[in-house]
Amino acid sequence: MRICLFPGTFDPVTLGHTDIIYRAIPLFDKIIIGVGKNSIKSPMFSAEQRLQWFKEIFKDESNIESFVYDGLTINFCKKNNANFILRGIRYVSDFEYEKAIADANRTLDATIETVFLTCEPKYTSIASTIVRDIIRNGGDASHFLPEVVINSLKK
Repeated sequence: MRICLFPGTFDPVTLGHTDIIYRAIPLFDKIIIGVGKNSIKSPMFSAEQRLQWFKEIFKDESNIESFVYDGLTINFCKKNNANFILRGIRYVSDFEYEKAIADANRTLDATIETVFLTCEPKYTSIASTIVRDIIRNGGDASHFLPEVVINSLKK
């Protein structure tokens, strides 16, 4: 069984994230979205909120599960029998950073392979950092966010 982990902080969940997930569905038997608790970052939205967004967005996809995790991504893969890590790439600089992480993960466990998907050109400029800044400053971030996220922000 091809089980894939898509890890990230997803703060907030953007159309770029969901694009990668939707396009990965035919590639894997099961996709686990791992909402990471990163001790270095101070998230704008709670891990529980980010998890809830994914659960709502993918409620009709039986082969997608979402969890909050902390610690090493490779350990979370082992715990969930995931033999692939999925990462989205927007720019060459993303690839260089992601390749370094993939190389470290391969050193920790050579049985877990990292798969990169490039994002659709229309989502290239979407970065959670930029979206958070727009939200924080009262701008309209709806062009970058799934409907579920937009609706929860209006509340």
